[in-house]
Formats: sequence, C-alpha cells, structure tokens
Amino acid sequence: MAPALTKAQQKELREIAQSIVANGKGILAADESTGTIGKRLGSIEVENTEDNRRAYRQLLFSLPKEAKIGDSLGGCILFEETLYQNAADGTPFVKLLQDHGIVPGIKVDKGVVVLPGTNNETVTQGLDGLAERCMKYREAGARFAKWRAVLKIGDGMPSELAIQENAVTLARYATICQQAGLVPIVEPEVLCDGTHSLETCQNVTERVLAATYKACNDHNLYLEGSLLKPNMVTAGMQCPTKYTPEQVARQQLQLLQRTVPAAVVGVTFLSGGQSEEAATVNLNAINQYQDPGRKPWALSFSYGRALQASVLK
Repeated sequence: MAPALTKAQQKELREIAQSIVANGKGILAADESTGTIGKRLGSIEVENTEDNRRAYRQLLFSLPKEAKIGDSLGGCILFEETLYQNAADGTPFVKLLQDHGIVPGIKVDKGVVVLPGTNNETVTQGLDGLAERCMKYREAGARFAKWRAVLKIGDGMPSELAIQENAVTLARYATICQQAGLVPIVEPEVLCDGTHSLETCQNVTERVLAATYKACNDHNLYLEGSLLKPNMVTAGMQCPTKYTPEQVARQQLQLLQRTVPAAVVGVTFLSGGQSEEAATVNLNAINQYQDPGRKPWALSFSYGRALQASVLK
C-alpha cells in the first residue's frame, strides 16, 4: 500500500482539480502522439517534423491575453515533446499556458498492447518507471496527468478480463500520479465504432465505470483530487437509429449517477468520433437536462479534434 497522502497533498490536488473545471471551464487535449499529429498535419499537406509540430502547438497556445482563452480553458494536456518545447521567442509553452491561467497537464501512458487471451482487446502500458516520470513532469510544470484505456463493443467485447485489467491499470496509474503531486484524469474510453444502440453503449460504459471506480477505491485513490474523462453515451457510428441530444443526456446522467462517486470533482467528456457541433450540442444537453437532475460533479469537456478541427482548416 502506498503511503497515505498528507492533508497538504490532498488540499493541493483538490484545488488543482477544482481549478481545471471551475466556472464551466474545460480541457484542451493537445497530447496527440507524433504519429497522430502527423495525420492531422498531413490532412493539410504539412510535413510531420518537430519544428512544424512545435509551430502548430505555438499557434494554439500563443493567443494574446485579450482573447481570454483562460476563461474557457482550465487545463491543457500536452505530449511529452510539447511539455519541454518553447515558442519561437524562447518562452516555454508551459509558461504560455500558465500566463493564460491554464493548468498544464501531461499524457503519461505509453499506448496500448494486445491483451493475451482476448479477441485482440487491449490494455494500456506505461506503469514501469511512471513514478519517476511523474516527478520529472511536475518539475517541468505539469500539474495533472492523463492515461487512456480503450475498450471495444461487439463480438462479445468488452470481455470481463479486458474491463478488469484496464480498471486496475487505471487505478494504479492514478494513485502513482497523486503520490507525485499530479491530479490524475481517469480515461476509460469505450470506442464509438460499430452498429450498437445508445442503450448498448450505456450498458457497456456502466460496466466499465463501475469496475473502474471499484478498482480506484481498492487502490485508495483520493477521489476529491481526481477527474474522469469518459466517452459520451452515444450510439455506434454505424448505427441506423439516430438519437436526440436529450436522449443522450438522459442515458448519460443515469449512467453517471449509477457509477461515479459524488466525491469526483469533474467529468470532462472526450469528443470521440463526434463532430465539433455534435460534441458541443450533446454536452449542452447533458448540462441542461433537469430530470432527475442530480449532478454533483462539474460536467465539462476534454476535447481534441472537437476544438482543433476548424483550426486545421
């Protein structure tokens, strides 16, 4: 068992988590791996070089203070390369974010590998050396972290093995982060690929979140110093039935009320395969929905493509 957090550590983690989602603020997910950002740059015929990646991230972070992006963004997740990069004038990206009142964060997982004994389901790697990396990231200015688990729907998936393995791995990551002074974002993503219905997505995501928070409690995670980044409950991308934002909101809130402890500071949804407009409309519906209306957490966003797609155009 890891040593218990001191009261001072708990206070700092709690205050960081609260600041990220305060007053309707959300998170910009700018933590694309080198390969992923290469695809984005390739869509506009820009070569995937370190300098071009740096220039693109500078475009996102170097807005004038008059733009007041800190009024809407409480945090920004960075890739390791970006955490240590500077703007053209030598200003560290971390300082650019801090000057806007945005908390810098860091992606700490090392991607997914196939989980043996499953139908090509995956588990996320990166626990080895994580404590040391987290301490280095904190020294560089990061104050929160993200770790993504990936689960699929279809052909008997997700299996109970995949759910449990990813839940335990998320819990171990989260407690390690807290020991290093980083607020963990717990991200169990159920992919939107497939023909499944809204109800199927709800049922699967409910199983995943229930297992995740059981593991978090087993590992003594300080919930008040953590955030959740789940998929929205939506039908599969190839589902022939189209659901309204109000239907999405109803199923989403029912799911959260059944699985997410009230002590968790905020739920920052990922956009997944949704368009910018759909992700925004659905999030608004979730916040506006009044029946049953019990929402003990901040309900906000942690969007990547849904905040950047127009920028690339």
